[in-house]
Amino acid sequence: MNDAKESFILFTEREDFDKNQVFESNFYPETKGGYSFLELCCYHGAVNCFKLLRSKFKSEITETCLKLSFLSGNAEIMNECLKYHRPDKKCMQFAIISHNIDFVSFLINEYSLEIDLEDCSNYNNIQVFFVYLDQTKDINKCFVYSAFFNIPPLCEYFILNGADTNSMINFTLTALNICASKNLYELAEFLILHGAEVNAKDNDGSTALHLAAKMNCCKTAEVLILHGADINARDNRGETPLHISGFHNNKTFIEFLLSHGADINSQDDDGDTVLHLSAKRNKNDMVEFLISHGANINVMNIQGQTPLHFSVFNNNLESTKVLILHGADVNKKDFYGQTALHLTTFNDNKEIAELLILHGADINAKDNMNQTTLHYSADYNSGEIAKLLISHGVDIDAKDCSGETAMNHAARKNHRYIIKQLIPYCSFS
Repeated sequence: MNDAKESFILFTEREDFDKNQVFESNFYPETKGGYSFLELCCYHGAVNCFKLLRSKFKSEITETCLKLSFLSGNAEIMNECLKYHRPDKKCMQFAIISHNIDFVSFLINEYSLEIDLEDCSNYNNIQVFFVYLDQTKDINKCFVYSAFFNIPPLCEYFILNGADTNSMINFTLTALNICASKNLYELAEFLILHGAEVNAKDNDGSTALHLAAKMNCCKTAEVLILHGADINARDNRGETPLHISGFHNNKTFIEFLLSHGADINSQDDDGDTVLHLSAKRNKNDMVEFLISHGANINVMNIQGQTPLHFSVFNNNLESTKVLILHGADVNKKDFYGQTALHLTTFNDNKEIAELLILHGADINAKDNMNQTTLHYSADYNSGEIAKLLISHGVDIDAKDCSGETAMNHAARKNHRYIIKQLIPYCSFS
């Protein structure tokens, strides 16, 4: 790190020194196999130690050495590495990260490598950003990426030079979308006042408000709504900003949306509400919050599934408790005729099954194939559920549409534990 050659010489003369040793640390750029001594010299610009390793151990100059030399900015190391490898776009990225305009110009002029504006914005390199503009004269693309710098006069410069405020890059990226996802609310207002369309949609059908919801950017959302953003706008999956916010468990943003009139029971193309999504992901605090704000607890999606179905199927005990406590219909059937109790068999969750039965679940309820939860237990080898059902007096001999009992199902699949549970109660007439 300090290029202390004499100290490094002493280190290399130790008996336990391994010239092939590699190092891994979160301090360095991510790598799969770790870094060699020579690569670390390239990273730190330790040219004297670099020369020592080359002369004494013939250490290999790898492609990684070249890449890291652009990050450190040591021209002597870089020139040596260039004798063995040709630079690529990663070298350009590292040159941008290091804010070394000479290296960037060198890569452009000698190797025709292109500047990535995303790298300029990610690493706040406005100098290279202008080099790109000078090269390409692409006003609209530069305008979009200029939003990352959050400098209104910079955006204004492009607008005054003819940039379209609604320009879109790669079907998703607009200047306003950047503001929405980065919570650049002052710049967002500036752009809207200069013609940016608040309800414009990207290739996924997402508006700026969808992106603000995803990133929990309330201040920018407030600006968007103030200027006419559709609070219930749907993307290509039928999801509203409320769905997006619910998926990311952004309670504050959900409360904000509801206070501005968002429809809490809005359904996406699958018929799911934000309550479905929260129940599915076991966000019990969110489930309780949504119910307290008027969410329909028994709403069904296009497959007839309620939030309780989602919660039970995903083995979410806490969300299930909250839903039942607030009056969820434990015997509601989906379009396959399945109740929540049927679904407990997929995870053999006795605790959830007990909870459902305690609150009135019909242990003999049949699906569209006339199969009971006991049939399901036999199919999925759910021994704990089978024992529980038997202890509550389930109809052991109930037959499905094929005239088969749970015993028939268990025998066909050779689920011996289930068979053992059923035998004492079966009638073999």
